[in-house]
Amino acid sequence: MSSALSTDLACKELVELVTDYLEQTLSLEEQTRFEHHLTMCRACKEYLRQIRSTIDISRKLAEHALPPEVQDELLAVFRRWKTG
Repeated sequence: MSSALSTDLACKELVELVTDYLEQTLSLEEQTRFEHHLTMCRACKEYLRQIRSTIDISRKLAEHALPPEVQDELLAVFRRWKTG
């Protein structure tokens, strides 16, 4: 395998690594591959922007800001997703 191929990162891999990237737990090699992919892929760059935005917005939410029925529905959705 050539060194050029070993640095390629597929979009699917980037999506799987995004949490580790944001938590700064990737190895230097993985981080370099991740950031290199972002320079060439507008869709993944936008995906990362959306994830960061979601995190920023969710930090502003307080548990008591949601009506109990909305909290219940969200929990039900996450439970179904986790087991599905």
